[in-house]
Amino acid sequence: MAKCDEGYLCDVCGQPVERLFESDLYLRYVIGMLDPEVLHTTPERHTKCNPALAQFIVHEKFTPVECVGDFDKRNLDAAFVHQREQLVTRGYERLRELARLDLPIVDYPLPEFRGKFAR
Repeated sequence: MAKCDEGYLCDVCGQPVERLFESDLYLRYVIGMLDPEVLHTTPERHTKCNPALAQFIVHEKFTPVECVGDFDKRNLDAAFVHQREQLVTRGYERLRELARLDLPIVDYPLPEFRGKFAR
């Protein structure tokens, strides 16, 4: 099967990333962590397969993920954790919203990150 026919497979678990709101790649894009120029060359993974970021999603439709080790949010500064939870949760909510919209990819990011990487 051609690579383009396989869909987007998770770089961690190898299973398909079937829904936009399951995508760590697009979560990082909408919260300004990833330049759109590298979306097509950056490995995909499920959000849950990146616990260092997923632990910051606080949403009733997302099963909490623990990040064991030095980057466990319970070991981090409370103000940083609060700020990160706000941002990453907003990004997750944006992905859920995008699944129902028909927008160009440049409009995916949260408002404050649109055009961040424009040259």
